[in-house]
Amino acid sequence: MKLVLASKNEKKLVELRDILSRLGVQVCSEAEAGVDVEVEETGTTFEENSLLKARAVMQASGLPAVADDSGLCVDALNGAPGVYSARYGGEGLDDAGRTRLLLENMKGQMPRTARFVSVITCCFPNGDVISARGECEGTVAFAPQGEGGFGYDPVFFLPERKKTFAQLTAQEKNAISHRGRALEAFQAKLKEYLNQ
Repeated sequence: MKLVLASKNEKKLVELRDILSRLGVQVCSEAEAGVDVEVEETGTTFEENSLLKARAVMQASGLPAVADDSGLCVDALNGAPGVYSARYGGEGLDDAGRTRLLLENMKGQMPRTARFVSVITCCFPNGDVISARGECEGTVAFAPQGEGGFGYDPVFFLPERKKTFAQLTAQEKNAISHRGRALEAFQAKLKEYLNQ
């Protein structure tokens, strides 16, 4: 089975290919499917935005499309940046800039508890939809640590591992991350769907 990833994020593509290849599912990029879709993320939840992206790319490509909407929800910031994680601070900020802004906004804030949330949605041309959610609990570190991962990974600290996401290997991260957990649940649902 072939799925189109509704994202231009190369690191997300690598991660999804790695995890879904075990199911015999081939994941291709929008470019490989011959589409280039810009989706306005107007949803107020990860579920809504994930569905918007998957549906738009499925309609454009005619192939089943899978989308992930994920973000960091910080308790001391009332759940921010949340669904706005990739747009936190507005246009012009890169991952490092958004991370600096988050750390600035966290100055003096306690507790530093946070969670990464991921919702994976797959839309099929026949109208079927599969969706799964995963979460990973942690805290916001006081400074970036580690070179791996992307986004807020350098400041998402896992107390039980005494490391940030950016200090984990890809295998370690995939085993416990919000996206890894969402994909595990998604894989189970997809397997069931394919065996109907």
